[in-house]
Amino acid sequence: MAGEMNKWILMVTTRAPTNIAVIKYWGKRDEKLILPINDSISVTLDLNHLSATTTVAVSPSFEEDRMWLNGKEIPLSGGRYQNCLREIRSRAGDFKDEKRGIHIKKEDWCKLHFHIASYNNFPTAAGLASSAAGFACLVFSLAKLMNVNDDLSQLSAIARQGSGSACRSLYGGFVKWAMGNDLNGSDSVAIQLARETHWSDLVIIIAVVSSRQKETSSTTGMRESVETSTLLQHRAQVLVPGRILQMEDAIRNRDFSSFARLTCVDSNQFHAICLDTNPPIFYMNDTSHKLINLVERWNRHEGTPQVAYTFDAGPNAVMIAKDQKAATHLLQRLLFYFPPPPENEMSSYVLGDKTILQEAGIQSLNDIKALRPPPEVNNEASTRRYPGDVSYFICTRPGKGALVLEEEDEALIDTQTGLPK
Repeated sequence: MAGEMNKWILMVTTRAPTNIAVIKYWGKRDEKLILPINDSISVTLDLNHLSATTTVAVSPSFEEDRMWLNGKEIPLSGGRYQNCLREIRSRAGDFKDEKRGIHIKKEDWCKLHFHIASYNNFPTAAGLASSAAGFACLVFSLAKLMNVNDDLSQLSAIARQGSGSACRSLYGGFVKWAMGNDLNGSDSVAIQLARETHWSDLVIIIAVVSSRQKETSSTTGMRESVETSTLLQHRAQVLVPGRILQMEDAIRNRDFSSFARLTCVDSNQFHAICLDTNPPIFYMNDTSHKLINLVERWNRHEGTPQVAYTFDAGPNAVMIAKDQKAATHLLQRLLFYFPPPPENEMSSYVLGDKTILQEAGIQSLNDIKALRPPPEVNNEASTRRYPGDVSYFICTRPGKGALVLEEEDEALIDTQTGLPK
């Protein structure tokens, strides 16, 4: 390994987005390889608003593999991390940096150790697919550092072994995770259905109801559902195959009515399966139900869907508006029913794409106080407001997949010490 005496440090920094499934993955046929019992489809969210950033560094001076998540060191002994490291190391290529005198042969990567620093710009383990962004980013960073020549589809099979939905976060736009049939999982990979520019009218507003860690992890919840829910197998075997085809058509044709219907129905059925699990799993709460009622009431009043909603394994609502105008009206409704508490600032209550806030004519807390009940309201109970029930909102759009960050100041690891900045 030439250059070892220099105690060099090589680094790569990448960013990967989170994704939100519109046809859900719930249940594994193989726990170790993370092979799902059905196909799923997701939309990738804008990297600027919901993503993980990861720096991977390697040096002959590192004595062991170490990892820091959001500034806190975490163990790398878990099987999922080890699976990703092993798979990438086995695919590593030769590396040469003539200027620095660094030559690494592909077999030498197994002798080197890594320092990994990762940061999520949104709540971890709160039902916003933080592990999907994190593992996609980890695998993508390692692959770039170790000169792996596999394409994104092959890398998605590795990311899947860290977190199932991570395979979808390597791509932008709309992504299908094919469940596959091979026992070794080689055909259980992500496939891009359409780029983010294909349906750029869509606007996504996320209501972060709670940023606390959920009581039942997705891994535990899936296992219990597979073992006890009679609805689960019926959904996976009978209903999802048809829904996948319908959703592919809806995305291809930019058919929002079909897209919204399928998204809402599949979300509701996923949570019905959670209730059908023994003991039942409660990911949604009262605020989640109020948000569903808001969207359903408005869609019925309009006679055609303006917004789709979907909830992953948590109480947070992901609402997908058909265009900017619908998103503006949606945000006005959301802020009418769920205003910030008096001590909140607008700048910390609506995050992400602020253009929607501007188009809604809302610049201050006084503008929120002045909002009138929406026209679909038909009784006094429907005008009640719930300040504090939502922690904050994130406005975003469909976005790109994983990418390399070239600027040195974006790295999370110090080039001199090999430790987090």
